[in-house]
Amino acid sequence: MNILLYLAILILGAVIGYKNVFGSFLSEKIGVIQNCALLFLLLIMGISIGIDENVIQYFGVIGYQSMILAIFSIVGSILAVKIIAKKVLGQEEGIEDDI
Repeated sequence: MNILLYLAILILGAVIGYKNVFGSFLSEKIGVIQNCALLFLLLIMGISIGIDENVIQYFGVIGYQSMILAIFSIVGSILAVKIIAKKVLGQEEGIEDDI
């Protein structure tokens, strides 16, 4: 898909959130909706990986490298969020509770 489509959908979502089109209902349920969407995405990605015979065949070779990349990505993301929240937003409480 085109990157412009992704940007357009992101901007549309930001406008909908800013205008509060759906009221408090969506605001209260957004976390549940995000978790369900993420779980569905992970399921689809797992199915896609399982179907691809090349991935299964070379899993031992790429598995170790993928695991290292994933671990560093997760740790880097968590550290980046903590640093940004602390410096930019001035928040120190509650960050540790979420992790």
